[in-house]
Amino acid sequence: MGMRILGWGTALPDKVVTNADLEKTLETSDEWIVERSGIRERRIGDSTTDLAVGAGRAAIGKAGVDPASIDLMILATTTPDQQVPATSAQVHHELQLSGGAFDLNAACSGFVYALVTANALLSTGPKRILVVGAETLSRITDWTDRNTAVLFGDGGGAIVVESVPDEGQLLAWDLGLDAEARHILQADHGGYIKMDGREVFKRAVRVMVDSAKRTLEQAKVRPEEVKLLVPHQANIRIIQSACDRLGIDREKAALVMHRTGNTSSASIPLALVDAIEQGRLEDGDLVLLAGFGAGMTWGTALIRWQA
Repeated sequence: MGMRILGWGTALPDKVVTNADLEKTLETSDEWIVERSGIRERRIGDSTTDLAVGAGRAAIGKAGVDPASIDLMILATTTPDQQVPATSAQVHHELQLSGGAFDLNAACSGFVYALVTANALLSTGPKRILVVGAETLSRITDWTDRNTAVLFGDGGGAIVVESVPDEGQLLAWDLGLDAEARHILQADHGGYIKMDGREVFKRAVRVMVDSAKRTLEQAKVRPEEVKLLVPHQANIRIIQSACDRLGIDREKAALVMHRTGNTSSASIPLALVDAIEQGRLEDGDLVLLAGFGAGMTWGTALIRWQA
């Protein structure tokens, strides 16, 4: 058994916070932010539930299926609306899905973890699964800290996948974790994100490249055969460095960070859907998803695109 992607969708809050807005409250500048991150604006607002429901509803609509035909939902998030119950419970209720639902927290690698998990579960009984990445990082961002306030935003993205009696679209994947680096990016209950930016940059490039190489080797695919790289939207310099080390043309990277900021587990589906809507993919194209984040987690997945 394998999986195929039936539909996709995104959701973003209405409120836009530009770099110029942040210049009014922080010792920073648009030039400084863009040079170091590639981010020009970010969306702020709504709840994680609202964004997950919006993205999920759009994906189900695009798939053209009855919500009740969805057998399971996986919500990747680091920012649940409540400690108990899981945010996926409310999302499941509002979308009127069937079967079960659960939250998954692998930080910014969360969407890849959820996709790989969904692919495995499709071979055990469920026929259709809704995979969602949704975050409201603005709630755990210290807006007085210029090192982190300029980076994060809110958003959601989702895909509907279903089982097929063949290899399917997911060709290979790699998941990993280096818990010794968990301290370089963290947030306590009731606290704000704290980050060692220099250490995150150094480790992120390395784990992203190493994981991508393992995934490509599994699928016996050369880097130059990849049509589209969909990386976690954390920092333009991380993405460019990874492209150079992998031998993938920088122009093949899907980028939305300039208008969304870092949306953690929502960033890969936001970038993927944007690329689809721009017409950047054709049947048979190879798409490499690459996430990395707090934990320190990483995850890559290679997909053969089918319209």
